[in-house]
Amino acid sequence: MGIGELDREAHVPEVTGAAAAPRTLAEALRARGDEGLAALLRARPDLVSPVPNDLTQLATRAGTRGSVVRALERLDRFALQTAEALAVGPDPTPYPVLLALLSGDEGDPEIEAALPGAVAMLREQALVWGEDDRLRLVRTARELLAPSAQHPSPTGLGPTVAEATSGMSPGRVQEIVAAVGLPATHDPVSAVAVLTELFTDRARMGALLDTASPEALAVLDRLVWGPPYGEVTANPAPPVRWLRDRGMLLPVSARTMVLPREVALHLRGGRAHRSPEPVPPALGVVREYRPQVVDSAAAGQAHVALATVEELLKSWDRGGPQVLRAGGLAVRDLKRTAATLDVTEETAAFWLELCYGAGLLASDGEADERYAPTPAYDHWLDLPPAERWALLVTPWLTATRTAGLVGGQDAKGRTLAALGPDLDRAPAPEVRHRVLALLATLAPGSAVDPETLFARLRWERPLRGAAQAASEGDDAGAGDLRSRLARWTLAEAEFLGLTGRGALSGPARALLNLPLAEAAAATAPGGGVELSVAADRAAALLAPLLPEAVDHVLLQADLTAVAPGPLRRPLADALAVLADVESKGGATVYRFTPGSVRRALDSGRTASDLHDFLKAHSRTPVPQPLAYLVDDVARRHGHLRVGAASAYVRCDDDTVLGEILADRRSAPLGLRRLAPTVLAAQTDPTSLLDGLRSMGYAPAAESAEGDVLITRADAYRTPPRTAPVPVPDGPPAPDTTLLGAAVRAIRAGDRASTAVRKEPAAATAAGALPRTSAAETLATVQAAAMTGSAVWIGYVNADGAASQRVIAPVRVEGGFVTGYDHTADEVRTYPLHRITGVAELADDQV
Repeated sequence: MGIGELDREAHVPEVTGAAAAPRTLAEALRARGDEGLAALLRARPDLVSPVPNDLTQLATRAGTRGSVVRALERLDRFALQTAEALAVGPDPTPYPVLLALLSGDEGDPEIEAALPGAVAMLREQALVWGEDDRLRLVRTARELLAPSAQHPSPTGLGPTVAEATSGMSPGRVQEIVAAVGLPATHDPVSAVAVLTELFTDRARMGALLDTASPEALAVLDRLVWGPPYGEVTANPAPPVRWLRDRGMLLPVSARTMVLPREVALHLRGGRAHRSPEPVPPALGVVREYRPQVVDSAAAGQAHVALATVEELLKSWDRGGPQVLRAGGLAVRDLKRTAATLDVTEETAAFWLELCYGAGLLASDGEADERYAPTPAYDHWLDLPPAERWALLVTPWLTATRTAGLVGGQDAKGRTLAALGPDLDRAPAPEVRHRVLALLATLAPGSAVDPETLFARLRWERPLRGAAQAASEGDDAGAGDLRSRLARWTLAEAEFLGLTGRGALSGPARALLNLPLAEAAAATAPGGGVELSVAADRAAALLAPLLPEAVDHVLLQADLTAVAPGPLRRPLADALAVLADVESKGGATVYRFTPGSVRRALDSGRTASDLHDFLKAHSRTPVPQPLAYLVDDVARRHGHLRVGAASAYVRCDDDTVLGEILADRRSAPLGLRRLAPTVLAAQTDPTSLLDGLRSMGYAPAAESAEGDVLITRADAYRTPPRTAPVPVPDGPPAPDTTLLGAAVRAIRAGDRASTAVRKEPAAATAAGALPRTSAAETLATVQAAAMTGSAVWIGYVNADGAASQRVIAPVRVEGGFVTGYDHTADEVRTYPLHRITGVAELADDQV
């Protein structure tokens, strides 16, 4: 609805009675109850930011292009088809005509059953207004959806006869009228009218088409479902010429003809769409499992997810890869991470983004910036497994960062890097939640057919995915954005253990016991109570399904140890230092090597400590080869001492130093003997330590005081970091409190703006502020305060903004008037010198 039309209705008093039909969208909104206004603001939250002053302003805002586009993008396919049918129908459109446009001449019971709901949805969202006998699509929506040469309609229809002949000469129109056997008219308007009447008369139009040749009918068949435009030559073929002469093809340019809308509707049997879809596609089930099998499989995946996250962050314990100058992770570092986790690069990107979104991983912010675990990771490790799982899936559900985009290109052709910028996609949380919610509608244990799921999502938001992909610069060839998000969601939900074998698990059903609006609000400061409750409930259901942590290993004679399950935290940390992981799975295999034993000795353990540790945590006797390995490495550990000179090596046994000098592999270290027990090096202590270890020695580092330096297993951590904040998908959905306050404010402002006023002695122009002298203003508000009546004032605030308000003064003193402001629905105080004038309200408004 245009602003000018709304302004003309701005001061129309509310009319009651069954016979009073709304003439504008503002009047239609005025006739709604508070629940109807709240439903509108809930469905279109952009209308409430900021709160409109009155219903006229609300209607104006609801008709703006940006707001209408957002509303259309959130319609399901049938509601959108209903709006498209209204756009090609007459304005206004009676309900029976709309039904005929959707169901055709033969009718369709499913469409007849679904159409009232679609119309009600369009009415609720203020895209359609008026009674059933005069349904009107708001002007902006009609402009967006009506067919034109520049913007073809999804209906495939072209312009009407009146639109197509608007630039045609009157003589040519009369020639068409004569060609179809109609009498000549006095003017071109009536000629177009009789031609339109003929094309919409089924019997007469059928008789006319019976005279057409098969070739002419074939031309119509090619155009009937769109596009309705076709190229012709300067001398068209006889079938085309026959259609052109009778107005069934009308010229839009010298070389282009169009099929008029009325002719196409006749050929279609009155149907505006080739395939109306009043019912959403059903979800297909590929297989059904017992719910216990699904929960067990999901719990196994959840355990693997926890182990993968721990392995990833432990590999970056000493500091991870460097951050690219433009942000994100280099491709080679992503490949290295994928090799470490033994997964594909796409999967590795998902685990990295999951850790980043959960606040467990971030950049350290140093000059040589690199990635590392955050202090929150250490707290996460101390939690029970089920709680750790909940802290991963909860931020994943509401995150807008999308790992599936990694490796693609942005709008400027730049490759999108893991952990880098430009990975946020605002619809991602809504799609994730919707995918899981659709899975929850199936019987427990049912694995969904992915293609039917994607078809359902496309039906629910046919415009949303393509529009969002275009705005973000995504590759349209990869499919619409919502379908790709859904595909990634199914894979990621399986990785996280939200689904097992393609079916939704019990813990996931508990986690989804909230609408998305509440889940998204939970990410805001002070929110999260409802989401945390759901996460705790899900964790409680998952806990008994996870494998129980064990406190022992099985030592074997081949220098390996088998952990028959997940190890408890102190044992897992200690064993990770003493041995290297050889294989993972239901049972983890660790291998003891000279290097791993030396690593444990470097952390401050002694040989006796390691023997005691192995005896205490092994269910089998300590094999003799393992005991010999520990003793042999310990005997040589610390025999050599390395310190800073630039660097030096000292040893009480000068024959060992002689062996080192004689070894050709020591040449890069630049060693020379300073004393019988001391060698100096031309490299730094760390490089010297690594070089000697590569030669088979076990040197120990020492301090400037000569004490052995113990290399503890302390990990590198970033400063405290917060998890990335999701990017909102438009204005946030208003809560119940805000909706109630907004409706009250709009109602109060509308009562004030539509109140009938008495004209002051010096009548003001329409819409201008009342003007009275200071004495008259003071006298009028004092009288109103004494009688308890309301008055109309003009007011200019400190910023110079002028407004009109209706107030009921209760006190006038000290140059101020205090009263109940009907416009703001609250008591306010106004300086008298800022009141431009005052006028009494009409008697029936007092």
